[in-house]
Amino acid sequence: MEHETENSHETTTGLDNRKLLMWLFLGSDCMFFGSLIATYLVHQGKSLVGPYPLDVFDIPTTSVSTFVLLMSSMSMVLAYSALNRGNIKGFRIWILSTAIMGATFLAFQVFEFRTFVHHDHLTPQVNLFGTTFFTLTGIHGCLLYTSPSPRDATQSRMQSSA
Repeated sequence: MEHETENSHETTTGLDNRKLLMWLFLGSDCMFFGSLIATYLVHQGKSLVGPYPLDVFDIPTTSVSTFVLLMSSMSMVLAYSALNRGNIKGFRIWILSTAIMGATFLAFQVFEFRTFVHHDHLTPQVNLFGTTFFTLTGIHGCLLYTSPSPRDATQSRMQSSA
């Protein structure tokens, strides 16, 4: 393998155990969220009471929030790339950028949740849209919040290269 270290653990597939585990996690994550979205799509339009998505979504806010989330993914890739090149200063800059954008995205979610509940009177108990919206975005926010911290990523990488 190209980037093999003495700490890598090969499997019969030729992939490092950690990489295989990450792919399994991503696959299960896709299936979990896919099933929640499919459930919503099957029942879409069957809510008898509002508010409905068109009543509550603020497209400019949602667009900025989504952009911040996508840019945090890009900065994470750049942080990993810097770390692989041994550029610790670059890694620290990009991982800090990732953490700031992740916190910004979570702040957008809190803002949206508060607006939906207090202004639009949308809660998980109101209708199908409220239930699926808060379930999907709440679980996604929890996953983002509980992701490994920049400190964990740095320590893990330093230990594997030592």
